[in-house]
Amino acid sequence: MPKVGLQRRSVLITAVACLMLLEKSIPQALASNSASAFVQNVIYSNKIAIFSKSYCPYSLRAKRIFSELAEHPFVVELDLRDDGYVIQDVLLDLVGRRTVPQVFVNGKHIGGSDDLQAAVRSGKLQNLLSGA
Repeated sequence: MPKVGLQRRSVLITAVACLMLLEKSIPQALASNSASAFVQNVIYSNKIAIFSKSYCPYSLRAKRIFSELAEHPFVVELDLRDDGYVIQDVLLDLVGRRTVPQVFVNGKHIGGSDDLQAAVRSGKLQNLLSGA
């Protein structure tokens, strides 16, 4: 085969390989974007949002705090979702943590269980819940 034909063939093979790699990355990017949209929607569409794991004692404590305050948070149990790990990655990008729970009140990030307890003790949580 002439040298020009080999070069064209090599360029074609490289182009096809690049397209195949791009094609595989697109669904993952879309999934990440949809997870990000989901997280934003949960945070801003609910008075209280908790990203939790059903077995986590710290998550259970956070849910119990709201129960004692007669509040009903929107809870996302990450261990019960196929995309839970992706949502944790979104939380990492958003708040710098991928641990659970992550609590939001009126769109404001409170933090984890210890942060929530501190907010209760200081009165900050009650102020946020009352809209003050």
